[in-house]
Amino acid sequence: MEIGKNIMNLRKKYGLSQEALAEKIGVTRQTISKWELGETSPDLKQSKELSKVFNVSLDELTDNDIKEILVEKTSNTEKLAGLILKLIKFIAVFIIVVPILLIVLRIVFKNINENNSGRLMNVSIECTLHNETYGYEFVYYETTGQIKYAGGDGYLANITDIEKYDNAYQAIDIIDAYVKNNGGTSKIGEAKPYEE
Repeated sequence: MEIGKNIMNLRKKYGLSQEALAEKIGVTRQTISKWELGETSPDLKQSKELSKVFNVSLDELTDNDIKEILVEKTSNTEKLAGLILKLIKFIAVFIIVVPILLIVLRIVFKNINENNSGRLMNVSIECTLHNETYGYEFVYYETTGQIKYAGGDGYLANITDIEKYDNAYQAIDIIDAYVKNNGGTSKIGEAKPYEE
């Protein structure tokens, strides 16, 4: 609908004559007539006055329907907010679930590794070197020889550097060879299942 038709409809709705409306706006009756016929249009200042007289917005006066634009903008904003919320939820789940999953996987793989490594065994070695007796004990997995716990006289650990070995069979051989090469004796105990 053109602005002229809007002015005419609103003028009639409010029961105003062209003269009465012209007086309120500060223009001539002929100006109102030209607006209503579509020959001319009110300027911005006159349009503001008309919107005040008719108690309508400039968009309503000019039949500029912005409702669809507002609905579309609102819809786009809601879509964006929805995407942001989904992203935040995903990040939150990722931050919470991934560490828990990693911990569970670590425990599972550790248990699988330990189960595949056989049972825990305990063996000790007693050495005599330079008229002194030293002992060292290993708790290890039977199949792989991987050391779970080890300890004993620090002297043996220092002179053989056995702490750098993670295999009990290899560490015992290193201690035994060192002691025998330096004129000592060693006695390796019988390996027994380890009881915690």
